[in-house]
Amino acid sequence: MTKDMMEIVREQDVVPFRNRVKELATKIGMSLVNQTKLITAASELVRNMLKYANGGRVTLEIISKNGQTGIRLTFTDEGPGIPDIQQAMQDGFSTGKSLGLGLPGTRRLVNEFDIKSKVGQGTAVTVTHWKNGR
Repeated sequence: MTKDMMEIVREQDVVPFRNRVKELATKIGMSLVNQTKLITAASELVRNMLKYANGGRVTLEIISKNGQTGIRLTFTDEGPGIPDIQQAMQDGFSTGKSLGLGLPGTRRLVNEFDIKSKVGQGTAVTVTHWKNGR
């Protein structure tokens, strides 16, 4: 089991973070397609954290369950929180000037997706992608 924590406080932290995700994915033998899905999802979430919460922390873990190996990323911030998670998870919804593909698009890229948020306290998003995931 590998478990790391990285602080993401500025744009320059994104590349080393993405490189670490790729390193872990390569370490467990994840296919290039699945690596790309995971890194794309991770990039979207880390950029959201910077944009909406001025940064936060990411816990990176190699996990095993039922004979499968995967990577779990937990993004935690102390930003404004998301008032309506259900609305935020709809395609096309955006509070910024984006296409609104972030959270729902991220959910589609990974095998497991969980989001918890409290207004005024922050948000935690956990994504898992299995080595042999779809």
